[in-house]
Amino acid sequence: MRFSITLLVLAAACVGYASEASANGYCGGGCYSCCPQAACQTPCTTRYRTERRTCYRSVSEVVYDRQEVACERTVYDTVCEEQQSTCYRNVCVRMEREVQSQVQRPVYETSEREERTVVNRPVWETSYRDCSYTVRRPIWETSTRECRRMVARPVYETSEREVRRVVQRPVMETVQQERCHTVMRPVTTCETVQQDCGRWTMQKVCRPGISVPRMVCDPCGGWRVCMVPGPAITTYKPVYCPNIVERQVSRTTYQAEVVRQVCPVQVCRMVTEEQVCRVPVRTCRIVQEEQVSTVPVRTCRWVDEVVNRQVPVRTCRMVQEECVRKIPVRTCRMVCETVTRRVPYYETRQEPYTVTRRVARRVPRQVPYTVCRMVPRVVERQIPYETCYLVPETVCQAGCNDGCGTGGSTPAADAANPEPKPQPQGTNRQLTPEGEPNSEPRPTVKSA
Repeated sequence: MRFSITLLVLAAACVGYASEASANGYCGGGCYSCCPQAACQTPCTTRYRTERRTCYRSVSEVVYDRQEVACERTVYDTVCEEQQSTCYRNVCVRMEREVQSQVQRPVYETSEREERTVVNRPVWETSYRDCSYTVRRPIWETSTRECRRMVARPVYETSEREVRRVVQRPVMETVQQERCHTVMRPVTTCETVQQDCGRWTMQKVCRPGISVPRMVCDPCGGWRVCMVPGPAITTYKPVYCPNIVERQVSRTTYQAEVVRQVCPVQVCRMVTEEQVCRVPVRTCRIVQEEQVSTVPVRTCRWVDEVVNRQVPVRTCRMVQEECVRKIPVRTCRMVCETVTRRVPYYETRQEPYTVTRRVARRVPRQVPYTVCRMVPRVVERQIPYETCYLVPETVCQAGCNDGCGTGGSTPAADAANPEPKPQPQGTNRQLTPEGEPNSEPRPTVKSA
């Protein structure tokens, strides 16, 4: 029963497949003669293809040019001048005067007296006492005994086996290689420099002396105090006499120059080759054997011995004796004397001296130097970019091309008629490389 139901299902499927195949082949009918013209028209669809076009846009870039500007800066040099001045210092003079005074001088006298004392003198006596003791002394005896044991002895055997390996052998080759290096070439230029070769001269300057008070006799016969000027003070002031001299100074600068040189270079390349070598292989097997060894055995027994020992004993007893000793006695008495001594004292007076000191003075001068600055400049250039456009085209399905209507177009007809088809509203849009429709390109500014 189940087998008959399966056969019926397979037969129905085959009939459906045959009817569907005939309908597809004859535009839905049992044969081509019964197919109406409206039913045989091929359905057409409109699809869009992507077309790329190359466009150009202007981009402004800011480029910085290197420009050197000559400037001057003020440098101060320190110049030392010698200046003399008169100073006064206090000078202490050591002097002496005689002074007499009464002093007492000690006079020492030495005498002796006897002193008797009783002392105890120790007397040492030595005696011996018996301190014998018994000790146990070990006596060692050595004997031997036989010891048997089974041991595993390794037996080594050596054989050879062949080993093949691939090695890389270096091969040295010499090739010519061009190398570039930069050499600094010296360039010498001359320029005129003004130099001040002046010198310093000492100019004599006289100043009035310091007024000091003095006793002066007036016309009335009396005395009064007046300020009298002292002697004039002569000093020297340094005066600079300039002398401008022009001279030629040579200046050497170095300019970079690229030098090309062909040098032989050794290049190592690896060549693959096979090596065959025989490697010794050492194997080990264990052999059981019996070993007989003689083991020494050491035994100990104790023996009593008497050791005689005499210990010295030292005793002390005191013996009284009388001692007589002389003790020196020193006495002192004072004697009056007149002593004349010289006492130093100091007198202070002022002494003039001349001091030469160096006075620092700053002299300005102009030093030229070059400043390098970057001047911006805008440069415009054209940058190509691709734009994507969607172009519509009509495609008809194949299968009913022989007399099945003329409503649709085929790919062969589209190729024969290359005129563009009208585009539907809102389909002709421009795709930028960024993927956004109708986006304006933005300029890119690069800084040097």
